[in-house]
Amino acid sequence: MKDIVRMLRFLGNSGCRITVSPEAGRESACRLSHPGGGAQSFGLDIVEAAASRGLVLRRDGKLYGTMEARAFIRRYLAAREEAFLDQHRMIEIAEIVEADGVTHVRVNAAESPLGLLSRLKDKAGKPWFPGNALSAGERLARDFQFASLQPRITPSYEPRIGSPRGSTPGAGVEMKDSVVAARLRVSGAVEAMGPELSGVALDICCFEKGLEIVERERQWPARSAKLMLKTALLQLHRHYHPAPRPTRRSHAWGDEGFRPEMVV
Repeated sequence: MKDIVRMLRFLGNSGCRITVSPEAGRESACRLSHPGGGAQSFGLDIVEAAASRGLVLRRDGKLYGTMEARAFIRRYLAAREEAFLDQHRMIEIAEIVEADGVTHVRVNAAESPLGLLSRLKDKAGKPWFPGNALSAGERLARDFQFASLQPRITPSYEPRIGSPRGSTPGAGVEMKDSVVAARLRVSGAVEAMGPELSGVALDICCFEKGLEIVERERQWPARSAKLMLKTALLQLHRHYHPAPRPTRRSHAWGDEGFRPEMVV
């Protein structure tokens, strides 16, 4: 495939004069001479393979590329690019439930650190992070992103508070109720995890740092960040899904001789 593409790109739009040398080996039996100068030798099997695919046409001692040749080159280059990108991504099929049905889409699980963490296994081969812990981390990341708590790395052209020029009363200081609610949810989640655990959860789930980076920045032992993160996310799951409180009955009917128990 690589040699066929190399020959097609050498042919270009004008084609080349082809000379078949029976004395040469089969690997260099065909010599292509470009009208603008330059020549290259290709194997006879390469020319035959390209002709069988309908990529080249031989006429009047010249070899031309057909209309299918351009599409063939584009597909080949796209496949090489996909192969390079696959080294840095993990493509999975996800389902999006809509009103008119279910749509399957391709998602890159490596875009989020939580996607990579879901592949970690323990010694028994079971997932290191439970599903409820990962879902809690994803919920925290969504609230953090919606609340616009990420540090700004580009200049802001919004009017400053108290700026006398080009501003109206309240400009730049109003905030939607949904954003305020998201910030309150993030604040509640941080308070629920505590200062010892909230830092690692924010670094990995919200700031998208890797486990090794967190361990290096905090000077923790190797492979300790995943244990701290697991504890933090389980605590966060209990915050999002608190256990139901037992209800106390105000009265009850009992038989003769019934004595109620003291509830502490």
